[in-house]
Amino acid sequence: MAEVASTNGHIPENVKVDSATNSANGTPVKPNHAGAPKRRPKKKGPNYGEIHKYPLPLTTHPLPAFHPTNPISLLRLAYTYISQLIGPPASHPAVRYIGCYSQETRSIHVTDPQHVRALWEMGFFGKGTLSRSEPSWLEREKARVRLKHGGGTAEEATNARRERRRLFKLERARAEAEKIERQRLVEEGKLDPPEVETTALDTTTTTPVLVEAQTNQPTAINIQELDRPDSASISDEDEELEINAIENQEHLQLTMEEAFFLSYGLGVLDIRWEREGNPSAQDMPQLLRAFIAHGHFPQREVSSSFQPDDTFLLKYVVYHHFRSLGWVVRPGVKFSVDYLLYFRGPVFSHAEFAVMIVPSYTHPYWSTAEGSERRRIKEPDQKDWWWLHCVNRVQSQVLKTLVLVYVDVPPPVEQRDEDIGGLLRGYKVREFVIRRWIANRSRD
Repeated sequence: MAEVASTNGHIPENVKVDSATNSANGTPVKPNHAGAPKRRPKKKGPNYGEIHKYPLPLTTHPLPAFHPTNPISLLRLAYTYISQLIGPPASHPAVRYIGCYSQETRSIHVTDPQHVRALWEMGFFGKGTLSRSEPSWLEREKARVRLKHGGGTAEEATNARRERRRLFKLERARAEAEKIERQRLVEEGKLDPPEVETTALDTTTTTPVLVEAQTNQPTAINIQELDRPDSASISDEDEELEINAIENQEHLQLTMEEAFFLSYGLGVLDIRWEREGNPSAQDMPQLLRAFIAHGHFPQREVSSSFQPDDTFLLKYVVYHHFRSLGWVVRPGVKFSVDYLLYFRGPVFSHAEFAVMIVPSYTHPYWSTAEGSERRRIKEPDQKDWWWLHCVNRVQSQVLKTLVLVYVDVPPPVEQRDEDIGGLLRGYKVREFVIRRWIANRSRD
């Protein structure tokens, strides 16, 4: 530590100022641990494991665990089994969810906020009409209003004011210590008494200025300026009124495959139609025919007959297949595929697999003249290897594995309207994983 021996109040060039000192003359100052910047605690995010604990919008009632070494567990298991056998608990919601078909978007919109949260939190069904995925427009709009009026929430504004006050007090203490030290050096004759010396704090931090006169009068500090609110801000009551006046304009948008799975596969969704003469909420065969007709562009007339290689049928067969295996199935249009498969959901991890549906006409009927004429995808229209390499390259860039799902299309047969399960059992699904082979990485 070098000692200052200057007579003009300046630091000589050969004097090294220790980083542990706070004064310009190198006088040691006891380190103030309170002045060190505090590490802000990390904000606790939502507990997604608890929010999305149900994989489907159904309530399960599992039996308790049985331990052979614990006889009480056997009694608990027997009691639970008998009670559920006598009075089976309900697995479906008390009120079925309501969805309205939109002809403009060819999708189903869920408008009730409780139904929206239930379908998203239990299975990740649909997407917000004003959001990329999770319907969070209302929360973003409230945050925007808070940011406009106070720079964030009330807790964040209070913490910011406290932090400014703390930094100001530390700077004031440092300036006072420098003043005392300079006064001591003047009394010892090591420094000339200054005529008028002004020490100003950093004005960029919007803190008051400390003025020191030759008469050594007390420093005037106006700390109340730190607590004075911004003149452009409004009261908390007005802010709350503006937030409460925000109307939720976002809906949950379901694809037709998701809506039919919720309605037919799980029985938790009622679909309403905008026009009269459309299928009722309980008529599953008529609902299936309507989805098949609306799955085409331009829309076809609803008819009792349909092709087994229809677009909606093939997509729903694949959707139902992977949902039955426990995967979270999401649309994959942004990656040029039909579906994306998530292990638990989009809030936990990225999609691991990208699914491309390929119709397969392996049945002998499609080799006949009648079958070739009725095929929706003709031989020249089938994808080639150049298309496959392009799609696989895209998936490799986004770290996803391409899965080609071949759906064996059954021949057209007369199906009873009420036997939708028999119609779906006629399809077979075969999965092939396609990986990009790189010679430099695969050699021995």
